[in-house]
Amino acid sequence: MRRRSFLRAVAATAAMPPIAQIGALAAETVGAPAVPKRIPRFGDGRDWFFERRFGMFVHWGLYAIPGFHEQHQWRRRVPRAEYARLQAQWNPAKYDPEAWLDLAERAGMKYICLTTKHHDGFCLWDTKLTPYNTMNTPYGKDVVRMLADACHRRGFPLCLYYSIADWHQPNYPNQGRHHELAGPEPGDEPSWDKYLEFLRGQVRELCSNYGELHGFWWDMNVPQHKDPSINAMIRQLQPKAVINNRGFDDGDFGTPERDYDKKSGDAAAFDRPTEACQSVGVESWGYRKDEDYYSDRHLIRSIDRYLARDANYLLNVGPTPDGTIPPEASAILGRIGAWYGSVKESLEGAEPASGLAQNRNVMLTRRGNNLYVHLNADPPADAVKLKPFAVAPKRATLLNDGRPVAFSMDMVPSDHLEQKGYLRLRGLPANEMANTVMVVKLEFDRPIEAAGGASSGEDDMRRR
Repeated sequence: MRRRSFLRAVAATAAMPPIAQIGALAAETVGAPAVPKRIPRFGDGRDWFFERRFGMFVHWGLYAIPGFHEQHQWRRRVPRAEYARLQAQWNPAKYDPEAWLDLAERAGMKYICLTTKHHDGFCLWDTKLTPYNTMNTPYGKDVVRMLADACHRRGFPLCLYYSIADWHQPNYPNQGRHHELAGPEPGDEPSWDKYLEFLRGQVRELCSNYGELHGFWWDMNVPQHKDPSINAMIRQLQPKAVINNRGFDDGDFGTPERDYDKKSGDAAAFDRPTEACQSVGVESWGYRKDEDYYSDRHLIRSIDRYLARDANYLLNVGPTPDGTIPPEASAILGRIGAWYGSVKESLEGAEPASGLAQNRNVMLTRRGNNLYVHLNADPPADAVKLKPFAVAPKRATLLNDGRPVAFSMDMVPSDHLEQKGYLRLRGLPANEMANTVMVVKLEFDRPIEAAGGASSGEDDMRRR
């Protein structure tokens, strides 16, 4: 808006009550107010997904033994017969699913997803359809069974990952496409139809033999084959299971990975259920002997950025060959858990509300009359101004450590055109807490829209 028309808007609202003034002025300057929309729910047993929004991803298999990458066979160009000899070394004697779940709970995680079969084709359950599985190893135990039993004892939702690409099964048509072997190897009988029959049989095993499941996580549909009947079978056998979008149809939810999907990372909101996935390790999802690890700041900001927008977050660890979580990964999850425990009221049961302020360097959530300010971008200063809020809260508290946060309504020089002050949070410990995400709780004595928040509208939210 040009200066003259803006001043007319200020003059026209001068006689209004303060609460009405802020709504009218915000509408004039940034567009009609609109309450941010929540992601639609399923309306059935799958709605657990919206209550337990932070989960643990686990990539584990034969690839942990060389400790290079979960795609060791492909990235190292290892012949299949040579790689398959790792099966004789599989003996994770320290595997304790209870310890995994203890760590997940300490991190604030509410569900778990395990790689039952990655691209290398090795199966972590007692499948009757291939001998290439955990039962035919020195370990000789059903890894999925042990985790499923632990999850059921604790009421901890279990999701299962399954790779469509398969570098071991002789019917899978490896053709040198991405994440495929260069071509068939000796003894192969490539047939997509026969492979789909094998796949259906394995999915039926997983969905029939391990009790209640809460999710099925497809990966690597290289041929981009469409067949909704496969997900329909999962829904029939496991009605509470949410299914991702990497299988044979669009599934129930999207899966932005790491930081590759810039559009999802920057979106103001999501129009369908979404679960971002990230690993604590920079180079690998599986165990890597000399892994480089993301900083706490990077991971916590990523987690907060998605949870504050009503999305889920799946954070991965790669267990060692003996079945334990690497100490570096455990320490990272412990520190994330300390942060999450202090701010979880701003994320669990809270609604996205970033449209209530014009700021694009913070995100907002709300519960009742409480508004939560998430500083998940680099705070450029030790103060945050929340335009167009022109009513002070009863109280402002930094959830991270419980300290009170000073605030004021005084006009600052950058508001000289409006000639009025806006809510400004002051004296934030931006340097002290530079490696985390600060969340400030604002408690109002009336509904938040009436307290002075006005939305810029979803279209304006996208003009960041």
